[in-house]
Amino acid sequence: MLFLILLFIVLFVFGIIAFVNLAPQFGAGLSSEQKIAYEKLAHFSKGKFLNKEAVDMKFSWEKMGKMMKAMSNADPNSKPMEKLKIQDASKGFLSPEDTTTRITWLGHSTVLIEIEGRKLLIDPVFGQRTSPISFIGGKRFYEDMPVSIDNLPHIDAIFISHDHYDHLDYKAIQSLTKITDRFYVPLGIGNHIQSWGVPKEKIITADWWDEFNWDELKFVFIPSRHFSGRGLNNRFSTLWGGWIFAGSKKKIFYSGDGGYGSHFKKIGEQYGPFDIGLMECGQYNENWSDVHMMPEETVQAAIDVKTDLILPVHWGAFTLAPHSWIDPIERITAKAKEMNIRVASPEIGQSLILESLDYPHNAWWRQYALKEK
Repeated sequence: MLFLILLFIVLFVFGIIAFVNLAPQFGAGLSSEQKIAYEKLAHFSKGKFLNKEAVDMKFSWEKMGKMMKAMSNADPNSKPMEKLKIQDASKGFLSPEDTTTRITWLGHSTVLIEIEGRKLLIDPVFGQRTSPISFIGGKRFYEDMPVSIDNLPHIDAIFISHDHYDHLDYKAIQSLTKITDRFYVPLGIGNHIQSWGVPKEKIITADWWDEFNWDELKFVFIPSRHFSGRGLNNRFSTLWGGWIFAGSKKKIFYSGDGGYGSHFKKIGEQYGPFDIGLMECGQYNENWSDVHMMPEETVQAAIDVKTDLILPVHWGAFTLAPHSWIDPIERITAKAKEMNIRVASPEIGQSLILESLDYPHNAWWRQYALKEK
């Protein structure tokens, strides 16, 4: 009997290892040549990318205890009372001749930007779960996306911030490559998407502070204070960051994921001011505060990068932390009001026009939340 138990454990462990190494959704690692080349970078050492400011990624027994307690005492508002009703974003896309700047939030950190006649898609995640296994993990708060991939127009370029599952969707990338000209990705992520069928000639890789010009548009890949990894032992194996989208008239800042740090002021000094900041707001916890901002820090980061209009992202779709699902938006709107910063709060699928002074700011989420006693 003991032999059979040990055999089962060994087979189980080897099965997990084989699955992680063979299943395509985990992506592909850096080549030996890439590792040698990246060693010349100040933020890469011994096969791993580094943050400029230190982050504490070690989980002590004390932290583990706090996490277990938080997860076992889940907030009753950890997800909406019912499926969210979303707006249909499948119609009315701007023509290439239209110079209006429009932003459509598709939930979590997936955003469609229409600027200078171009259509840009950020961190496209269209699956129901943010997991390498289709039946594991909490489901999305709404049944269907505001627009399906089949109903999207031609996408001029896709931008990835980092390779976590709630930002890089294996199946979505496979489908999107058919309607997309270019993929702008951080160092190392090109290996992932090329292994998923994206032609090498469509992939443009970016290091921190790299700038790219495309007609009237400029894109800049900027640092964040975060980490990466899709498998069991490849944390920090690809780069992470945010993006700047600058047209001839409007400039958009996207923070990506990450903790608060000095990089925000540097970005503001070098590239600000911005017309809007798509700012991470959600999935935070005191145990990982170095790599995810609290809502009040998000407002300060917006001030640092020099934008007075925030569109909070990274919330409203999944439960990835033990806080209430409405805590991010409630706290950021309260702090922004105190600091005289505007917050746009579109419903999922709703668009806002940067040229308009009228932007969505209704507290639509409250109808889906439990009323506090």
